[in-house]
Amino acid sequence: MNVALLGASDKPDRFAYKALKKLQAFGHRVFLVNPRLKAVDGETVWPDLSAIPETVDTVTLYVSAANSNPHQEAMLQIKPRRVIFNPGTENPGLETALLTAGIEAVHDCTLLMLDGGRFD
Repeated sequence: MNVALLGASDKPDRFAYKALKKLQAFGHRVFLVNPRLKAVDGETVWPDLSAIPETVDTVTLYVSAANSNPHQEAMLQIKPRRVIFNPGTENPGLETALLTAGIEAVHDCTLLMLDGGRFD
């Protein structure tokens, strides 16, 4: 499954970094998104969601509402099956826009979803 990780981090203690490693360990293709980074552990980091060259099934958020708002239009354009709002990333306005566009909004933790067999 192709997963876009919005809010990628190169710091091993950050949940976004842990999610990258766990998603890869579970066999998912991860597209990192962060306009401030170029690469994380040799993986390309895309400046925004619209730059990802492949279809994205899931977007998992690791940014605050203020930092996810600028990505709303791109999320609607790439039309993933779902967007995961990890703890601390809640954004009611974005969620409403996604649901209106027919995109599932999930409030959960990507790490726990993977561990519990609930990610796919």
